[in-house]
Amino acid sequence: MPRKFIKRYMPDHQKIRNHPQLNRLFGTLLHDPNLLHLNRRSVSGAFAIGLFMAFMPMPFQMLPAAAGAIIFRVNLPISVGLVWVSNPLTMPPLFYFCYKVGTWILQEPIQHIEFVLSSHWLMTELAEIWQPFLLGCFTVGAISALLGAGTVRLLWRLHIIRHLKLRRLRRKKHE
Repeated sequence: MPRKFIKRYMPDHQKIRNHPQLNRLFGTLLHDPNLLHLNRRSVSGAFAIGLFMAFMPMPFQMLPAAAGAIIFRVNLPISVGLVWVSNPLTMPPLFYFCYKVGTWILQEPIQHIEFVLSSHWLMTELAEIWQPFLLGCFTVGAISALLGAGTVRLLWRLHIIRHLKLRRLRRKKHE
């Protein structure tokens, strides 16, 4: 990764260590330098955590993503940033897809439910579909985490192989 990219787009480790809200939540756990490393293991792990948490139907998904990045010592900004795959615009189709996956796994019929953001809707309608919905969210989250991490590892490896081939060609030209 070019140093200009890292300096421009990656947060400064000191700023993260001294951030008051993050420091209050995570304390000295933020002092681990691996949380900002850009290597194959760190980035692929961050993709796994971020994509998995993106499909979890919970508020403040970024906090569990940050906690997972800290626990598994993977890239914190990538892990937290990938949670935004599910944002207010993409949540309805993503969660409907998760619900359909859950009904397919449980072999239940799909119930046509009209979404209304209210406590009454949550108590009545969601109570009927929570099992296939949560199963679908977990399944889609796990599969997307595996695919995301695997894709990052594969692309990273292909990049390294290409880089080594180009280096060999340059050396042959200078001989």
